[in-house]
Amino acid sequence: MKANILLVIGSFFAFVAKAQKQVPPAEAQAAALVKKMTLEEKVGQMTQVTMAVFAKGAWANEDGELDPVALKKAIVDYKVGSMLNTTAHALPVEKWRSIMTQIQDEVKNTRLRIPVIYGLDAIHGQTYTLNSTLFPQNLAIAAARNPELVRQAAKVTAMELRSSGVRWNFAPVLDIGRQPLWSRFPETYGEDVYLVKTLGVAGIKAYEEDGLKNPTAVATSLKHYLGYSASRNGKDRTPIYLPEIELREYYLPQFREAVRTGSASVMVNSSEINGIPVHANRYLLIDVLRKELGFEGVIVTDWEDIKRLHDRHNVAATPREAVVMAINAGIDMSMVPSDYSFFDLLIEAVKKGEVPMSRIDDAVKRILVMKYKTGLFENPYPEPASFGNFGKPEFQQYALEAAREAMTLLKNSDNILPLAKNKKVLVAGPAAQSISALNGCWSYTWQGNVDKWYPADSRTIYQSFVDKIGAANVITTTQPGFDSPQNYDVAALKKAAVGADVIVLCIGENAYAESPGNTRDLALPKEQEDLVVAAALTGKPVILVLAEGRPRFITNIEPSVKGILMAYWSGRKSAEAITDVLFGDYNPSGRLPFSYHKSMGEIVLYDRKPTEEVREVFNDNINTGYDPLYPFGHGLSYTTFSYSGLTLSTTTLSATGSITVTLQVKNTGSRAGKHTVELYSRDLYASITPNMRRLRAFHKISLAPGESKEVRFTLTKDDLAFVNAQLKTVTEPGEFEVIAGDLKAKFVYQ
Repeated sequence: MKANILLVIGSFFAFVAKAQKQVPPAEAQAAALVKKMTLEEKVGQMTQVTMAVFAKGAWANEDGELDPVALKKAIVDYKVGSMLNTTAHALPVEKWRSIMTQIQDEVKNTRLRIPVIYGLDAIHGQTYTLNSTLFPQNLAIAAARNPELVRQAAKVTAMELRSSGVRWNFAPVLDIGRQPLWSRFPETYGEDVYLVKTLGVAGIKAYEEDGLKNPTAVATSLKHYLGYSASRNGKDRTPIYLPEIELREYYLPQFREAVRTGSASVMVNSSEINGIPVHANRYLLIDVLRKELGFEGVIVTDWEDIKRLHDRHNVAATPREAVVMAINAGIDMSMVPSDYSFFDLLIEAVKKGEVPMSRIDDAVKRILVMKYKTGLFENPYPEPASFGNFGKPEFQQYALEAAREAMTLLKNSDNILPLAKNKKVLVAGPAAQSISALNGCWSYTWQGNVDKWYPADSRTIYQSFVDKIGAANVITTTQPGFDSPQNYDVAALKKAAVGADVIVLCIGENAYAESPGNTRDLALPKEQEDLVVAAALTGKPVILVLAEGRPRFITNIEPSVKGILMAYWSGRKSAEAITDVLFGDYNPSGRLPFSYHKSMGEIVLYDRKPTEEVREVFNDNINTGYDPLYPFGHGLSYTTFSYSGLTLSTTTLSATGSITVTLQVKNTGSRAGKHTVELYSRDLYASITPNMRRLRAFHKISLAPGESKEVRFTLTKDDLAFVNAQLKTVTEPGEFEVIAGDLKAKFVYQ
C-alpha cells in the first residue's frame, strides 16, 4: 500500500515538474513579475515615449544630451517601459551607448527595476547611428531577387543596432507595394505577395535567429499590420477600402508566414479599413492576428495612433474613450509618444471599470516576455561583446554587393552600355551630386534628405565617375544638393555637352519618408523633363540614371534616350554600384519588383485578372490591358540567356503530392552573368476569377559564357491556392499552367 502511495505521489510531482517545464522561462518569469506590480507600474510598461520627452531642449535637442529631471520623471514618476527615436538626426555610436547607460541607471531608482526597452526604425541599416552601414531600401533589394542579400543586410543591421545599445528594431516592412503613389512604396518589397513574403521572412530570421539574448540579434516588429499600403488616394495615413477577400489574398499571407517564422512584435497600420481604424479593430487584432495567426508577441501602435482615434478618425468622443477602445481591441503598448496622457487616461479607465485588469495583465506580460527574451533583465546595458560589431570593413563590401545586384537595366538601345572608359562623359541632373537621393528615407535623419549627416566617405555619382575614369574625362554642370538651381540649368547643359561623347543624366526623387513624400502626380517635375529633352536635342547619346523610390513616369522622354538604369535608393554604395554597371565592371542582374506604368490613367498590376488583360474596342478584344512601360520582372543584362527543355515530373498533381518543374538555362552571350529564373503559374479556371499569372518561385544563378544549368522548382497544392468566396484559402481541382520565360507546360490538379 505504501509503495502505491509513493508511486502516486511520485507521479504527481513528475506531472507537476513536466507541466512547469512546458512553460517557457521568459513567460514564467513575466507572469511572476506581473503579480508583484501595481496598476501604475503596469500602465507604465505599456507607455512608450520619444527621446524629445527626456532630452535637453526637447525637440530642439541636437546632441542627444538627456535632461536628468525629465528622465527621472519618465522612468521614476511615470514608470515608462519603452522609449524610441532620436530628436534631430543620427548620433555617434558612443553617444547611443551613453544614452542607454543613463536610462538604465535611472531604472535602478524604481521599485522593481524593470529595464527600459528602446526601439528604432532601422529600415535599411541602423538609421540613427552615424557612420552605420546603409543597405538598399527594400524596394531596391527586392530587385536583386536574392534572399541571401536580405539576410546579410539584416545581420549587419542587427549587429550595429546592438552595438548602439538598442535591442528592438521597428522592421521589417511587410506592406505590399501595389499603390505607386503611396509615399512608403520604397519601404516595400514590391507588388508581389510571394516576393514580399519570401524576402520579409528572410529578414526576420536573420534578425532573430541567433537568439534575442545574443548581441548579434534584435527583436523585430512586423509592420504595418494590416493593409496599410492599400490607400485609396495614395496618401499616407488615409482611408483604405478593402474587401476581405482581397485583404486575405494580397495583404495577409506575408504576415501569416512571418508569425510562423517568429517575431517579437507587430506594429499596427495607422489608417482605417472600411471605416474602422485598425488600432480599434478587435476583429483584425484579436480574431485574426491573435487567434487565427497565433501571434503571441507585443502589439505596439504607430506614432500617436491612439490619440488619433479621437482627434483624427473621430470614432472616440473623448481621449479616454480612444484609449479604452484601443486597449480593449488588443493594443499592448502605446507609442504615445510626446507626453504622458496615455498613462493617466488608462489608469483612470481601469479604475472606472472600462478596461479589465486581465487585459492590462495580458499586455504587460507580453511586454515583459520580450524584455526577458532580449536579455535586458540579465544585463540592460550596452554589451562590450557587441562593440566590435559596428562598422566592420566587410560591411561596406556587403552593402556594395547588395547595391550592385539591385541595379536594374531597363533599356540599352544599340548596346550603348557599357561605356568605354576613354569616353568624355557629361554627368548632369539633380541626383548627380546628391547623396540623399541615393539613400532615401530613414537615412541618418527621418527624411534622409540632409547630406551633411552622411559619412564623409560617401560618394556622389559625379565623384564615382571621377574615381572610375579620371577628372579629365568627366564634365558636370551640377552642384551638391538635389535642389540646387544650377542642377536644372538647361543652357549650361547644352554648352557643356559640346565637349562630351555621352550624357549621363541623373534624375528622379530626393529622399522623403511617410507623409512628406505624398504627391499628387507621379510625373517627373517639368524641370527634369526639360533637362532630358535638352540633352536629347544635343545629338549626343543620353543615358538616364533613375534614383527614385517609386516609378516616376518617364513615358514622354523614354524614346529620346539610349539607355536607362533604374538605381532606386540603393544605400551607401549606390554611386559605386551605378558606375560599376555603367562601365561594365559589373554585369547588371536586377529585375523590377513592380510594374513600371506608363501613366496614372492605367495602373494595372502584373497579376492582373482576365478582364484586365483586354481592352474592349466595340466588339473586338485587344490584348493590351497590361501595357506597362516595363513589366514586372523586367531587367536586362550585358549577356543573353535562353531557356529550353521545360518538363514536369508529372502531369497530375495530387493533394499530398508535388510536381517538379525542370528547365535548362544557358548563357548565350560573351560575358559571365547572374540571372534570376522566375516561375509563374496560372489557374485556367476557378470559382474566383483567376490571375493571368502569379509568381510562385525564383532562383538566382551565375553562368559563364556558353554555360548551361538545370534549374528545378517544386510545387505543391498550397503553392497554387487562392482565397475563395467563403474567405477560405483553397486549391480547386482543375487545369493549371506553369510559365518560365516564353516556355509553358500544363498539368491537372485533382
